[in-house]
Amino acid sequence: MKLLPTTWTHIRRSPYQALAAIISMFLTLLLAGVFFITSAGSFYILRYFESKPQITVFFSDGVKESDILSLKATLEHTGKTAGVKYISQNDALALYRQQNRNDPLLLEMVTADILPASLEISATDPAYLNDLYPIIKGASGVEQIVYQKDVVDTLLTWTRAIRLAGGTLAGLLSLDSILIVTAVIGMKIAVRKREVEILTLVGASPWYIRAPFILEGGFYGVISAVVSGAILTGAVLWIRPLLLSFLGIVPVIHAVLSDPASALFLLPTAAFFGMLLAAGFLLGSIGSLVAVGRYLKF
Repeated sequence: MKLLPTTWTHIRRSPYQALAAIISMFLTLLLAGVFFITSAGSFYILRYFESKPQITVFFSDGVKESDILSLKATLEHTGKTAGVKYISQNDALALYRQQNRNDPLLLEMVTADILPASLEISATDPAYLNDLYPIIKGASGVEQIVYQKDVVDTLLTWTRAIRLAGGTLAGLLSLDSILIVTAVIGMKIAVRKREVEILTLVGASPWYIRAPFILEGGFYGVISAVVSGAILTGAVLWIRPLLLSFLGIVPVIHAVLSDPASALFLLPTAAFFGMLLAAGFLLGSIGSLVAVGRYLKF
């Protein structure tokens, strides 16, 4: 196979065009990688906060435990709850003592009788909270409902914005990469027009002529992916202590970043590199195919 040597010859003969293509794709993949990491982190952060209790229901004194458990069962049967936790008066007292264990005076003044029983409710999707609220409000014995509607609405808005921005930016970056490679490969084909004509006259197959240009675009993508992946990995390791200090409460992020030598860090990193390599080769090859299809009419 002479395809790889031929591809390397094409690159070596025009190093500045090759460098321009690699730099352009490097910047594109770097930005895409930053956005992917940010989106993945945001996803797990949102999932973490979504899993927290979003509605807290406090019950009046004298309400029967069976009524509370009946409401709990009703909410669970809707299929829209990720968790419904019942906290009895004794449980509430235990939590209170744990939170105020360093203040004996506060501990002496509080007994289980003055603390209300409660339910802590989290939905599988924050959008379901509006469906659960009427069920809770209509239950007997409910004294107070703490419903963080503004927080939930903000959470939903950010979730939708991240998804929309992710899809839009990914599409624009992909189009940008394809257009850049198409322009560079198109210029190279134009420069080698005489060489292509000679190869056609001596009976070279269309694949033999086209393949080096296609592989050249893929090569640009692979080199760009390796460099951008290495820089992003190094950047994550460099700011790892800062990330842990701010986002360490999120279990997934803490597990991945706590030990860079563990499989929990190495496996996602390897998968991230593989994704960048595949994306770079694919985008470069598509750009080359477009240029070849446009400028090599045979």
